[in-house]
Amino acid sequence: MNLKNRTVLVSGGSRGIGLAIAKKLGENGANIVIAAKTVKPHPKLPGTIYTAAKEVEQLGANCLPIECDIRFDEQVQATVEICVKEFGGIDICVNNASAIAPFATSSLDMKRYDLMQDINTRGSFLLTKTCLPYLKKSTHSHVLTLSPPLDLNDKWFAKCVGYTISKMGMSMLTLGHSKEFEKFSIGVNSLWPLTAIDTAAVRNILGGDSTAKKSRSSEIMADAAYAILSKDPSTCTGNFFIDEVFLRNEGVEDFSIYSKSTDELLRDFFIPDKVADSLPTITKSIW
Repeated sequence: MNLKNRTVLVSGGSRGIGLAIAKKLGENGANIVIAAKTVKPHPKLPGTIYTAAKEVEQLGANCLPIECDIRFDEQVQATVEICVKEFGGIDICVNNASAIAPFATSSLDMKRYDLMQDINTRGSFLLTKTCLPYLKKSTHSHVLTLSPPLDLNDKWFAKCVGYTISKMGMSMLTLGHSKEFEKFSIGVNSLWPLTAIDTAAVRNILGGDSTAKKSRSSEIMADAAYAILSKDPSTCTGNFFIDEVFLRNEGVEDFSIYSKSTDELLRDFFIPDKVADSLPTITKSIW
């Protein structure tokens, strides 16, 4: 399915995976709305909604940057209304915005706990809910959430239960919404990386440069997202896709383009052993 002139709303799209997805979809003809909080440069967080929009526009796409904190109902509602006024509707909602504090219970203060729940699970629910009236009207509507395969194995929860609850909550939205929205032919899926991805979170929280060298670029997630969002939403729904596994099934064989280093790659924390063991490109978990 050609995404030309489709309108895509990306939360947290000012940097990292969200920006890579916005650029990939914009490059292929979609109208992009970047909804994120960063409007002023931050010493540890590259990019703002305005620099991100410029990068998308340089690829020939229409891009609308909107300051939006998805924790707040009124800001999300205003963002959706501005988006619809500018482009006439919404075809695709990408729930990318996320907070991460991967700490044990004794080390996690409640302010950070609440932030993760408010942005990750509640924010994704709110954005999807607010986009829903317009997704119902689209002839090619998708919701794509950046969350891991749904798995209640206790090992995912033991190290950082607060963070894991918030991410598995996002995945439960995919599970529920895919069935709830089936009658509207809205494709609802999750996408998660097989390996660590070189993002600000990796550099600032999960190991810095040494971890970044064993990570892939955000472009692998962008390529996978584009392929998912190009599919027929009436048949592509309810899936928990893993980027490399999905792209291999799509016929991709060369994954060296996504890594700058020859070092063995670190696998993402939420990847099951049976998946990791079936692929030769990764070693131990990022955590």
